[in-house]
Amino acid sequence: MASRMMINQWLVPVFLLGCLLFTFPLLSLFNSGDRVFGIPVLYAYLFTAWTLLIALMALAAERRH
Repeated sequence: MASRMMINQWLVPVFLLGCLLFTFPLLSLFNSGDRVFGIPVLYAYLFTAWTLLIALMALAAERRH
């Protein structure tokens, strides 16, 4: 039961970070015509933020004390 509480304690901040990363004001910063390696900046940002959140959730789920 204690390990489940630890996972929940890590997943709540990850959820809040996800909410922050995908809010309109932050997304509008990346909504430009620029490109990174031929990919629009907004798409690169979305994919990177999504990958980061998945990695953080995997770390939280696999974390053992």
